[in-house]
Amino acid sequence: QVHLVESGGDLVQAGGSLRLSCAASGIIFSFNTLGWYRQAPGKQRELVATINSGGSTVYADSVKGRFTISRDNAKNMVYLQMDSLKPEDTAAYYCNSEAEVSHYVYWGQGTQVTVSS
Repeated sequence: QVHLVESGGDLVQAGGSLRLSCAASGIIFSFNTLGWYRQAPGKQRELVATINSGGSTVYADSVKGRFTISRDNAKNMVYLQMDSLKPEDTAAYYCNSEAEVSHYVYWGQGTQVTVSS
């Protein structure tokens, strides 16, 4: 059974930083593309960043230069370092895993990030 468990969400002032973590189990972690998505109230879920098995990364334009995604295959962990946070970054953040061969997709339950102005 696959589990993705996010942590690290919090209330932070604009300009601050947070580090989100996602612990994965039940998947062959190193063969998956991992990602962070977010969903603000009344809006669709959107991609924030992804990192594939080779370490290549993709970022949404809105977070480039402020957020950094990384992975630790030995620990089955994926991280999102968020710096220079803005109120518009406020959302529920979801960890995502997609198997690069089968394309099976799994989601975590989400962690709330709130940025106050």
